[in-house]
Amino acid sequence: MDVVNNSEKALGGLTHLRQDGTAQMVDVSSKAVTTREATATATVRSTREVLALLGSGELPKGDALAVARVAGIMAAKKTPELIPLCHPLPLSKVTIDFRVDADSVEILATVKTKGVTGVEMEALTAASVAALSVYDMIKAVDKHAVINDVQVLAKSGGKSGDWSLGEGDRH
Repeated sequence: MDVVNNSEKALGGLTHLRQDGTAQMVDVSSKAVTTREATATATVRSTREVLALLGSGELPKGDALAVARVAGIMAAKKTPELIPLCHPLPLSKVTIDFRVDADSVEILATVKTKGVTGVEMEALTAASVAALSVYDMIKAVDKHAVINDVQVLAKSGGKSGDWSLGEGDRH
């Protein structure tokens, strides 16, 4: 029987793959603790009538934005349970904000920690689940709503430094 050595060097410089091509959780124990923050977005597109109901809190299921805010916060905290190679992190802050327009609602999820690895996945998970929650709350009045434009907008902290997308760089 062959013994698998979990400390094998990464394959081709990819940190989540060992030399034999199998997945591994990256060892972050030697990384410096820094304050890290990431903001991600997701957009739910619907009709003007539905977005008017959403903005006024008059949807048949109730206040969709309040429910989506809590769902997004809960999702950020559950990220390592959903994404197999994510590290559990002590999250210090999660905010979910909304921009309601005539035909869409943009969800902005910002996650912050003081740790050894970034929170981009937590921000993406929060934005995605908040969008799914909005969809769930409006599907009774619009089964054709669409979720799209899920992406990281900005990150700060860590070895790779700070960056953000400009309005023209967004998908």
